[in-house]
Amino acid sequence: MSRKKPSIKEVAALAGVSIATVSNVFSGRKPVNDELKESVHKAARELGYQLDRAASQLRSGRTRIIAVIVPDLTDTFFATIVSRLETAASAEGYDVIVASSHNDRAVESSRLKALLAWRPEGLIAVPCSSTMPPELKEARSALPMVLVDRVAAEGAIADTVTIDNREAGEIAARHLLERGHQNIAIGVSDLDHPPILERTEGAAAIIEAQTGKRPTILNLGSDITAGTRTLLDWMERNPLPEAIIALTNVTTLSVLSALAEHRIDIPSRASVVAFDDYAWMSARNTGLTAIRQPVDKIAETAWRRLLQRIEGDSKAPVTPTVLNASLIVRASVRDLEAGEDMHSQTHTPAPRDSASAEGQEKKIH
Repeated sequence: MSRKKPSIKEVAALAGVSIATVSNVFSGRKPVNDELKESVHKAARELGYQLDRAASQLRSGRTRIIAVIVPDLTDTFFATIVSRLETAASAEGYDVIVASSHNDRAVESSRLKALLAWRPEGLIAVPCSSTMPPELKEARSALPMVLVDRVAAEGAIADTVTIDNREAGEIAARHLLERGHQNIAIGVSDLDHPPILERTEGAAAIIEAQTGKRPTILNLGSDITAGTRTLLDWMERNPLPEAIIALTNVTTLSVLSALAEHRIDIPSRASVVAFDDYAWMSARNTGLTAIRQPVDKIAETAWRRLLQRIEGDSKAPVTPTVLNASLIVRASVRDLEAGEDMHSQTHTPAPRDSASAEGQEKKIH
């Protein structure tokens, strides 16, 4: 004989709270202090209680679901954003449904239709290209949404959270130039993505202004293996540059793989500036100098803005939030003028005027 499913009344009794408190914990209709919330969740786990989402939705008219779509869940940057969003949403009583577009516009369209069928209360999207999906355009008037990363803030259909990508490219280029590098290549993934285009333009403009020539742009794509092969083929036909700026974590891995295959030592034969800063970058024999995106702040800001929209800020003007990247200096850039070893340190550029003062990352000493 199967055991009867535990009821909300039993959860309330075990937790020592009212049925209304249990309901508020799971529905999020009213705030509950952390101590009571933990008691309710503990009681629910012990009893094996699971909320009947369908019934709850019928009673409240709310799904308590947030939809999230990103280009690639195997990309550490996007996976980290998703993880941070799940944590923030859970703390507010929301569940998160996640989909990946696999960097394909047709797949993106299909995934968005599936996500919207759940009738989420809000959506956070990282578009896979510079072309805004029609599904988002159609849903924007009725669905709170925030667009992250691969978007142009100007003329956006919804609130955006991005970094100052042009400045990020400038920071990388300036660091190399200050250390005497003249012959610099830039490894890009896809110039159709606004952040990559802006980073490229920022770096290229600084390099051209100081050296009098445009840097070499290497189109390495978004696949590590294919990018490695592309760079290897290019290296067979061209002299090795003094330095390479890799504008994504994927292009960074392609650059490192190609240099390793040719046994090119970093930084004695080629300096490297990476993008995104992960633990493995400092765990190498030669730590990588990198441009660090404030990924936690990106997720936190996107979630906070979406929650504001859901809770009644739907008529406010579209708001762009621009955050700042920072430079993490390690040992992968050779100082051609001084010949000094570079010790691990962090530098954040002086804040610029932007649409959001809250977007400034503090200096890390």
